[in-house]
Formats: sequence, C-alpha cells, structure tokens
Amino acid sequence: MNLLNATRSELTKQFSTSVWWILVIVLVLYIGSTAGGMAAVIAAGETGTLGGVSTLPTGLGERIPRLIYGLATAMGYVFPLIVGTLLVTGEYRHKTLTPTFLATPRRGVALSAKMVAGIVMGLVFAVAAVGSTVVAGGGVLAVFGIDPQLGSAETWALLARMVLALVLWVLVGIGLGTLIRNQIAAVVGILAFTQFVEPIARLGAGLVDGLADVARFLPGAASDALAGDSIYAVMGGGADQPLDWWAGGLVLAGYALVFALIGYAASWRRDVV
Repeated sequence: MNLLNATRSELTKQFSTSVWWILVIVLVLYIGSTAGGMAAVIAAGETGTLGGVSTLPTGLGERIPRLIYGLATAMGYVFPLIVGTLLVTGEYRHKTLTPTFLATPRRGVALSAKMVAGIVMGLVFAVAAVGSTVVAGGGVLAVFGIDPQLGSAETWALLARMVLALVLWVLVGIGLGTLIRNQIAAVVGILAFTQFVEPIARLGAGLVDGLADVARFLPGAASDALAGDSIYAVMGGGADQPLDWWAGGLVLAGYALVFALIGYAASWRRDVV
C-alpha cells in the first residue's frame, strides 16, 4: 500500500506540471518531422523520384519501414532519458525531496515509486515517439508507393520492442538522476554522452579490430539491438553483428539497475542538504 500511495503521489507531481506535455510536443514534432523527411529521402532514392537524390544507400527493400520507425528509439531516446533524470534531480533542485521522504520515510520505497511512475511516463513518451514515426514516416512511404508494412506481425513486434526500449531509457535516467544530484550537470552530461561521446565511440570502434564487440554493449547500441534495426547501422555505425534483441534489452535494463543501485547506496541514502 505504501508503494501504491507513493507511486500515486509521484504521478500527481509529474502530471501536474507543464514540463511533460511540452517535452511530448517537442518529441512528436522532432521525431515526426525527421521520420517524414527521412522517409521521403529514402523513398526518393529507392523509386528514382525527383532524380533519386539521397545520401543513404539504396536497395534497402523491405527494411525501409523498420528503419523509419526505428528513428523513435535511435533519435528519440534522449527525451525519456532526460525525463527519467528530471524525475529525481527536480526534487533536489526545487528542494521537494525532504517532504517526499517525510511522506515516504522508507527511501527504498520512495525510489521504487519513482521507478513505477517512470514506467508510466515512459509509456506516454514511447507511444508519442513511435506513433509519430508510424503516422509521419509510414504515411510518406505510402505516398511514394512503398508498403509501410503495418499489416505485418513482425512490424508490430518491432514497435513493441521500441516501446520497451524507451521505457527502459526512463529507468536509466532515473538511475542516473539518483547518482548525479545536480540537475544541470546530469542533463548536460546526458546530452554530451548521447549526442557526441557514444556516437563517436561507436563509429571509431568500427575502424579498430576487436573494439566493435565492446561497442555492442554501449547503451545506445543495446537499445538499437532491442529495437531490431537502426538508421545508424546503415550510416556505418555499430557492430557488424549486434546483440540479439533480448540481449540488448537485458544490457539496457542492466544499466538502469546498476545506476540505481549505485545511486541508492552512494547518494539516495545520504542526508538531504
């Protein structure tokens, strides 16, 4: 019952502010426009429309819809990651963690409630991200005469794995927020790692023998493996043999668990200052 009440309190705090729906709108506009634009570029290259000008490889065939829908995780994962971080760091920044602990003295329960609330928030952002790629990207593909494959069970399995990946990213963010108390430092660190450090590391690993196998276990690579395909792989990043989808999910969940456990032991149990 304590966990249920604490979770209800966490959800009330999150949905009573404007931050979540502003981020959802930005996510939909960003991912939807990217999916639509990318679908047009790839479809033009495949069909020869408008001269077939494209910087991407042609001959992708039935892989095209998966690549377009996969943008929800390949590019949109930073949004649920930040949301998860804000779930925790916002408490430190706005000095609301003391009342939270007074209402829920057992800090393990308080952290668990944030995880459960994070799953709910993750589902909201996952549906928004995946839905925007399906509507915008799939719609553009249909206009160009390319089957969006929405009648395929394999496509729906892909979409379900993408939803799972985005939910796991929220939990990774919560773990990071527990570990890094400062909100600005946490957000800047996330943006630097996701937008620069890991992409460069994955590209560089492909040029060095033996490092590609290590790069498979980076969080972004694990997320791509869980989703099943990624435009990033087409552009030349990632390992030649990515992890199986279930292994990618376990690796991503492992990051969330390890960050949360370390954060709980090193920071969450400390006195609030």
